[in-house]
Amino acid sequence: MSDEGLDGLFTGHSVLAILRGMPVDTTVALAERAWELGVTAIEVPARDEAGLEALRATARAGAERGHPVGAGTVICTEQVRAVALAGAAFTVAPGFDAQVMAASEAAGLPHLPGVATPSDIQGVLKAGGHWVKAFPATALGTEWFRAMRGPFPDVRIVATGGMDAHNAREYFDAGARMVAVGSALADPDQIPLLAELL
Repeated sequence: MSDEGLDGLFTGHSVLAILRGMPVDTTVALAERAWELGVTAIEVPARDEAGLEALRATARAGAERGHPVGAGTVICTEQVRAVALAGAAFTVAPGFDAQVMAASEAAGLPHLPGVATPSDIQGVLKAGGHWVKAFPATALGTEWFRAMRGPFPDVRIVATGGMDAHNAREYFDAGARMVAVGSALADPDQIPLLAELL
């Protein structure tokens, strides 16, 4: 299910906006701004009750517009149940845990696991996935992305960690399918600049 689920959600998208740690109203307002500008892939980290509340509100707003919203920082099976009830359409994790991936997909939520090594990528492939989140991307560097294209030409990589509108292009050039932008979204100029990359 990983391939079909994330292919369906992410194909045609180049930016995943991560709306982390903001009040509910701010999260929804930023999501709406992103949707209006064509950035329609949204992740709301749900590590605590405040995150779950922001996820619920953003998922409701997205459902009204036909835009699925994912849950981020999902690192245990208990979280999978909570974010599914909150309306998440997919889950994202900072690392790879086969149990979390299996629980997420059993709940009907495609899972995007984090990777930083070839062994991580092999684990995801063995579990049936082909989409991975390279984290932290700027610490790994563009040469890591180029190097991974050799042994794993069919793996779809989302560059996450330190991404913004100014360095995204070099990661696309190095082989990233998408960039995930988080803290940079505190800058109001980022979303319009990211929209220009689409």
